[in-house]
Amino acid sequence: MADVVELTEARLRTALGEPDARAAVTFLGTERIEVLRFFDAEAGVVRYATLGMSRQPMGDPTSVTADPVRGPRAELVLTVRAGYADTDKVLRPLAVLAASPQVEGLVVAPGASLDVGEPLWPGAPFSAVLVAESGGLVEDLALDPPMEPVRFFPLLPMTANEAAWKRVHGAAALHDRWLSAGTDLRDPVRGTVPLTD
Repeated sequence: MADVVELTEARLRTALGEPDARAAVTFLGTERIEVLRFFDAEAGVVRYATLGMSRQPMGDPTSVTADPVRGPRAELVLTVRAGYADTDKVLRPLAVLAASPQVEGLVVAPGASLDVGEPLWPGAPFSAVLVAESGGLVEDLALDPPMEPVRFFPLLPMTANEAAWKRVHGAAALHDRWLSAGTDLRDPVRGTVPLTD
């Protein structure tokens, strides 16, 4: 059976090119999480992708024993416009989010909110992200059965007001607000979308 992390990195390189930087973080009681940085000069964006979150499947936190093979696997991808903020400081917060299934027993899925409790980077108006559907930027990576595929979830930064509004109205309603306002979700310094009619 091929190494899941190696296959995952190969899929990221195929989709995003060669990373121009990488950082590794290890939290007590967890395995190493890396964050790879991909600069896309043509698009004017920088992408950050976690590597290592998919090493173990995410399990039901109420289960007595963790299944080492079955269960959803994922990595996280954040895309922001380059040159507007010191977004490289997002590496540690991203690693914290990627370690949350191991540390807190979370199962990360589309529509979920993840919050690091501090700005994602210095001066960022965001401390939370909305997990979006996989399969767009980076295709899901099929693994040998009975293992589930690795899904690459895009992260959409949310302001505190947006995160609070999403808790009440749901992820789809917040997406609709962003869409109707023409919100640039890659803008690292954008303000809160209008939340009242």
